Amino acid sequence: MKPIAAIVGRPNVGKSTLFNKLIGQRLSIVDDTPGVTRDRLYGECEWRNRKFTLIDTGGIEPDSDDIILSQMRRQAELAIESADVIILVVDLRSGLIATDMEVADMLQKSGRPVVLCVNKCDAIGEPEPEFYEFYNLGLGDPIAVSSVHGHGTGDLLDAVFEYFPEDSEEEEESDIISVAVIGKPNAGKSSLVNYIAGSDRCIVSDIAGTTRDTIDTLIENSHGKFNFTDTAGLRRKSRVDDNIEKYSILRAKMAIERSDVCVIMIDATEGFTEQDSKVAGLAHEAGKGCIIAVNKWDAVEKDGKTMDQMRKKLEIDFSFMSYAPIIFISAKTGQRVDKLFEMIKQVDASCTMRIKTGVLNDILAEATARVQPPTDKGRRLKIFYMTQASVKPPTFVCFVNSADLFHFSYKRYLENRIRDSFGLIGTPIRFVVRERGDKGTTG
Repeated sequence: MKPIAAIVGRPNVGKSTLFNKLIGQRLSIVDDTPGVTRDRLYGECEWRNRKFTLIDTGGIEPDSDDIILSQMRRQAELAIESADVIILVVDLRSGLIATDMEVADMLQKSGRPVVLCVNKCDAIGEPEPEFYEFYNLGLGDPIAVSSVHGHGTGDLLDAVFEYFPEDSEEEEESDIISVAVIGKPNAGKSSLVNYIAGSDRCIVSDIAGTTRDTIDTLIENSHGKFNFTDTAGLRRKSRVDDNIEKYSILRAKMAIERSDVCVIMIDATEGFTEQDSKVAGLAHEAGKGCIIAVNKWDAVEKDGKTMDQMRKKLEIDFSFMSYAPIIFISAKTGQRVDKLFEMIKQVDASCTMRIKTGVLNDILAEATARVQPPTDKGRRLKIFYMTQASVKPPTFVCFVNSADLFHFSYKRYLENRIRDSFGLIGTPIRFVVRERGDKGTTG
């Protein structure tokens, strides 16, 4: 297992800026608004040839009654519990305040080793006199750091490195399926991840848009190994009126990009909306495996026909991605969550399936014999040969006499024949059409 270091401190001391500097990419949302980082955020870092996991946490407000701030405090406490070493960040500009003392006291009670980072020491040379007051926290020698400029980060990482447990053989992680849980705000994405994880992994409240960052949760169970990413709900562009929301949409798109399978959450109590279509479209265009999970099914009044009726309606609504299976779940009660895991594995297997060229061309010969390729002005489409070029999604190259004759309807027919023959569900299929001597067109 990789060592874990958690960055903690009161709000707006520069934790997320430090996190971004250490991992070398803009993964955490940075803004001057206190409380922007609400959940724990994970990133991978490397120092002295040792990889470790870095956690950015929401600011700790020890005595706050605010519902979001109190949940942020609980998230930080969970990060502290799982960390091998804690980086306490304080702010040179505002100096030592009572909240810093309370956070330091909480950390000392945790029994975890703590490295004290005095941030915003932007001037080069001897630190300012205010720097030395942080010795009063009783956490040993403070380290002067400028997270904006990067000064002192090497000294900080050296100090953190000293507390890492001895290196052991790292487990191979290639068998982990990455799952992005996407959907409009308040569809129950965080509730699903929390139910699966068996802990309050993501902040859950009835306030739409609570999750602003994407949050990773590693799960290992009887079905296998999974990395679930809970994403910020994607809103209509007209409602994206602040920078934080814009970052969140970008982050959700990035989560889709690095996922193997996307679970598209629909609120059963609201039914299909235009926003659901847009969210699903992002995953479809990215060529990801997709599952449509209709959540809050426990809250819907039902008779014997309700599920069939809603399924038929959703099949029409999502006709542009008819390959995506539909499952009715309840993140609150856990209804059909086991079935969801089976479906995720099945969809991932479909996305990564490789079909031998010989077998593929046997299917092609049978398909063209059953339904003749189209003609136009006396010329008939001829498909000389088909081969699979790549996976995720399965992509097939077709060599033809004329790309113009390869109509969309015949592509769809061949796609359905391939799906039926190999049991491909939940994955888009791409065709690259090539005439002799050209580079081809994708469809």
